[in-house]
Amino acid sequence: MTISSTTNTHTTTTGDASTSGTDTLFERLAEVWTELEEHLDRVPVLSRLAEGTVTLDDYKRLLFNLRQQVVDGSPWISRAASNFDIDHFELRAAAIRHAEEEHRDYLMIERDYVAVGGSLDELRSGRKNVGSEALSGYMFHYADRPNPVGLLGAMFIIEGLGAQRAAGWAARFQEVLGLADSQVHFMTYHQEADSAHTGDLEAILTSGLIDDGAADEIVRCAQVVARLYALQLEELDR
Repeated sequence: MTISSTTNTHTTTTGDASTSGTDTLFERLAEVWTELEEHLDRVPVLSRLAEGTVTLDDYKRLLFNLRQQVVDGSPWISRAASNFDIDHFELRAAAIRHAEEEHRDYLMIERDYVAVGGSLDELRSGRKNVGSEALSGYMFHYADRPNPVGLLGAMFIIEGLGAQRAAGWAARFQEVLGLADSQVHFMTYHQEADSAHTGDLEAILTSGLIDDGAADEIVRCAQVVARLYALQLEELDR
């Protein structure tokens, strides 16, 4: 989701209290996004990527660490779906659709990893790093809440990274390391897929379903997930 253009779109509408509340929510989420980008700029592997000093081993390590957390994506979304009651039917239906779309994503990472010389057996026997442990633990814990609306904030961060950053990372890895399209498929796929998901998320956030309390939960969850996602990238292999 492009935060600035989304915010601008809504701020052109005046005289509607619900629209004003939506504006405030997007502005608050935009601040979270800015903080996330500042953290990402300091992540060692991404700094080396930007500088052009990244290595093939760096890329393999990144895929190795991402895979251990991505495996959990569809399960926590499914758990969240099961905890939405009938009054939150639209959110439950959206979560079910999203879980179905995401449940094979880790297989793309596995193919990319093998394509750059990695061992599938070693990848599948790997464990989460400390940041991934914290991120997955938080997601499952939050998904167990009744009507875990705050997880829309998590989706804002995770899908936003796919839509806005993943393709750029893939292109830079290709430029520096000479990788083929078949070796960066996970990242390039998510630019298009997650752009669609952020469109769905925007529709929910502007639908009138989000009251002030839910907005607070969404922003808080976004803050936590943004920090933990950056942490898993900082703590590769630990």
